Amino acid sequence: MYEEHIRAAARSMAENMQRSPVPMYGKGLRLPDKGAVIGLLKEIRRLVFPAYYGDPELMTLPVEDYTALLLERIEGQLARQIALALPEEQEQRASVLAREVVEALPGVQRLLLTDLDATFESDPAAASKEEILFAYPGLFAIFVYRVAHELYLRQIPMIPRIMSEYAHSRTGIDIHPGAQIGAHFFIDHGTGIVVGETTVIGENVKLYQGVTLGALSPRKGHASLPGKRHPTVGSDVTIYSGASILGGETTIGDHAVVGGNAFLTDSVAEDTQVVIRTPEPIYRERRHREK
Repeated sequence: MYEEHIRAAARSMAENMQRSPVPMYGKGLRLPDKGAVIGLLKEIRRLVFPAYYGDPELMTLPVEDYTALLLERIEGQLARQIALALPEEQEQRASVLAREVVEALPGVQRLLLTDLDATFESDPAAASKEEILFAYPGLFAIFVYRVAHELYLRQIPMIPRIMSEYAHSRTGIDIHPGAQIGAHFFIDHGTGIVVGETTVIGENVKLYQGVTLGALSPRKGHASLPGKRHPTVGSDVTIYSGASILGGETTIGDHAVVGGNAFLTDSVAEDTQVVIRTPEPIYRERRHREK
């Protein structure tokens, strides 16, 4: 039925799958549905910002009835995905975890409103808060982070990272759901920002494009866990484009400013400005090109 080269390649791939350290073939694998997880994020956005993303027909209901309807729907959908993410012997915990996440959503909404204020106050190019809600990638990445963080705190496997990688793919902003980020957080432009898992960020912090809050490469890989691998950033800190701040012992003090393209593995005291010396340009006379 199949030509021999097809058969040979098929046998080889079947052997690869059998030897793989992770399941590669069969129906028994329990995994959350990536599309359903992304759908949950969209449903939560309809709940948190209904005038912008909600269903107009549903918004004929009183606001409390509208939110109750969506919360109930989100809880049921989330419980189903959590059950698939948990080991089979723990799936009975899914409904309890989904309830806890739903109970945390009003607090998530309050934090996001402070992030919206921070974005409008910090970006003179923003014509309105409505424009930010519709168009700004930074606020979208923060929204996804704040939702995913609640799942991460409850040690729900896989789903928080699916959420954060969805935001990463859409915005170029990579915020690990394990990071701890205070209120009134602002991301400008955003492309290329990386915030690692054990990063701690205070309140009223501004990050510009290309900033990395990362880890020093651990020699022992997973064997180095657990431990704080990423920096701590205080409150009222501004970090300009292209700066890299690395290491779990590195702390940026309150009210500090880190200039563009800085590379830091040592701590910075509060009320300190870090400026990278501008490279000196060299001018040479060009030789005349031959005609």
